[in-house]
Parts: sequence; C-alpha cells; structure tokens
Amino acid sequence: MKNRIISLKTIIAVLLVSIMIILSFSACLKSADKTNNGAEQNSRLEQSEKVSGAELRKEASSDAQEEELPTKDPQGNDIKIPENINAIAAMAPAIVEILVELGLGDKIVAIELASVGIEGVREDAMVFDMMAPDVEKLISLKPDILFASTISQLGGSEDPFKPLQDVGICVAYIPTSNTIEDIKNDIMFIAKATKTADKGRMLIDNMEKEIEKISNIAKTITEKKKVYFEIAAAPTIYSFGKGVFLNEMIELVGAENVFADQTGWMSVAPEVAVATDPDVILTNVNYIEDPVAEIKSRDGWQDMKAIKNGAVYYIDNMASSLPNYNIIKALWQIAKAVYPDKY
Repeated sequence: MKNRIISLKTIIAVLLVSIMIILSFSACLKSADKTNNGAEQNSRLEQSEKVSGAELRKEASSDAQEEELPTKDPQGNDIKIPENINAIAAMAPAIVEILVELGLGDKIVAIELASVGIEGVREDAMVFDMMAPDVEKLISLKPDILFASTISQLGGSEDPFKPLQDVGICVAYIPTSNTIEDIKNDIMFIAKATKTADKGRMLIDNMEKEIEKISNIAKTITEKKKVYFEIAAAPTIYSFGKGVFLNEMIELVGAENVFADQTGWMSVAPEVAVATDPDVILTNVNYIEDPVAEIKSRDGWQDMKAIKNGAVYYIDNMASSLPNYNIIKALWQIAKAVYPDKY
C-alpha cells in the first residue's frame, strides 16, 4: 500500500469507525463532529437489542452454509446478493483492502475518500463521500453490490445508500469490528458474498498462524510492560481501553494497556496520560511530521519512564487503524517495539 499522509480530520474519522471501529475514523472531521463516542456506542447497543452482532457474523461466515450466499449482512439486514458480481462499490477503506486481497480489485467501480491510493484498485474507480454520496452518480455505475460501514448511517436521519436499495442494488452494511474475531468473520462474509470463500479462508488461516506465533512467545513473558497507545495527538489526544481490537493486540504480545480499565475510544487529558507513567509509548498518528518527536518534546512529559528511556515508537497507521488482515503487520510492529528482546 502506498504511504499516505492523512489529515487530522481523516484520521479521527477513521479511528472512530473502529469504535462501532477505526476505521473506522475514515470520514472527514465534519463527519466526526456529527459522530461522537457515545453515538457510536449507542448505535451498536441498539443493534444488539435486535440481534447479537457476533451471532450475525458467525451466521454470515458459517461453514455449514459454505456454498450459499449470505442472506443477512453483519448488521442483521436481509439482503439478496446477485449470483454474478461484476461491479462492486466499497465505502470503507478496510473493505476495499479486503476486496483487493480477495483478487477483486478490478471489479471495484466506486470507493470513498479515505480509500484513495490503495493499491490494487482499478484506476478509473470513482470516489465518493461515504457520509453524503452522490447517489445518482453512484447508481449510474450500476454496481451489483455495495459494501458499506455502518458509520455512514450516523451522519443524519436517513440512510445515505437507501436510494440504491430502492432501485434494486444490494447494499450490505458491516459494523466496524471491535475484536479480532469480528475481523475474521467480516472477511469471511465479504468472501462468501463475492464467491471467494477459499481465498477468505486462506487470509484467516494466515492471520491465525501469525497470531499463534506471537501468542507462543507472549506466554514466556513474565513481567508485563505497561503501554500507552496514542491515536490522536495533542491538543486533542485520543487513546482507547478494552473493547477495541488494538487493546486485544497489546494483550496478545504480552503487555498491558494503561487504560485497560476503561472501555472504548476515549479522549485523554495530558496530565492523565502522564500519570499512567507507561514503560512504552506507541503512536499511529500520521498527520504531523514527526509524531514520536512531538510526544518526546511535550512539556511535563520528560519525567515519564518511556520518555526517559527513549521507548516511544511509531506503528503503521493504516495497518493499526483498519479492521482487516493487515492488523498482523501492526501486531508484529507492536510486539517488536514493546519487547525487542523477545520478538
């Protein structure tokens, strides 16, 4: 994937997608202003009242129905997927990357703003705003199916992609994953929906093998280091607690998130971050020139253990922000940054 400099607006939007997720955090600040942490948490709670998201994902990726097209999307909506898919619209960067890895990049006719620059997508794919798409232009592309993140539904009272459903286009909504298991199930949903289940299973098998390698090493670690992971820089600092796949990743490498007693994505006051006094500081901020140097130079942070020991590291933004198979790249980076002598 090409390295891309993403603005503060985009990065906060991509990460807020992951609350629901990260990606999450893939719309502009205008969209993020409309979508706060509470709204996203409430959205998923409302969905859970109707049906368990985890159960829906398992149903969508069930091996017992391997040869059948899914009849519900991971949000629980009834869908009718066409037998032949030749044109795909993908309104989230995590979804775009999954489609490319499944060998379907040449079928993607429409993407959203945060997906621009992802390698493997056909050059003539049209670009849309996932929160306020030009539906007439989108319909004119005649996609057989549109995959979207549920964050698109939070920008207003109406579903922005309902006009596509009204003309018979299949729209599948995918709540952004909060766990690694969610990520695997979403990969299989997309794979089965596009009749590439074998490739989907290969992606998941590779993920599980890498996770097992790391887990086996983590079991040998007896003294857990405390990690503070920053996803948005000062003056608007953001981090996360449990219930986020990044927290799960920190634990997988044998470490402990300093905010593990909190839940979801969270804003952090500078003095609160300083008080945690972590052994290691990680950041995936990529909208400022040198996020590591910026953290090290903050007033009042110089006495933190991680700062004094030079244990501040950058983790690839896209790999750690988007809920798909690429989290394995970020997982290894986290492992080597926190325990360089073990990994």
